[in-house]
Amino acid sequence: MTSVSVITPSGKGGRDVELPGEIFESGVNIPLMHQVVVAQEAAARQGTHATKTRGMVRGGGKKPYRQKGTGRARQGSIRAPHYAGGGIVWGPHPRDFAVKVPKKMRAAALRSALSDRAKEDRVAVIDEVSFEVPKTKEALELMRAVDIQGSVLLVLDGRDDNVERSIRNIPRIH
Repeated sequence: MTSVSVITPSGKGGRDVELPGEIFESGVNIPLMHQVVVAQEAAARQGTHATKTRGMVRGGGKKPYRQKGTGRARQGSIRAPHYAGGGIVWGPHPRDFAVKVPKKMRAAALRSALSDRAKEDRVAVIDEVSFEVPKTKEALELMRAVDIQGSVLLVLDGRDDNVERSIRNIPRIH
């Protein structure tokens, strides 16, 4: 079993805690993690881009000129795609980019990522993270005291609004 020392908010090391082997000692599956990350990024896309087709563009109800006798090509509407101000032929339309990823695959990818971080000694356990009032300055002082740098995923044992509000403006802390 993997063990990690518990860090106090003042930055001092304390007792050791055993991390569960079924989560932190499983194999690392890079392709699975990549697939889940790509699916998450695809689901985050808005998909609200849109263009108007010739039926959606305003105007163009009357023929621009008569069918025969002008010597020009026949035209039915000034909102056809080859006219300026006409509709767009193969333009983008709103759609959902989300990809369904089974629950077991997401769980396996998370286990894989946590195992990888544990093998590199990049897992830290901080004892009793709480703030009386939401203060970003206090959260920054806590991160400096425990000497955590780089991108951080903060996992709490329960919902704490003061902690969430304290860290939400700090870049690279999620």
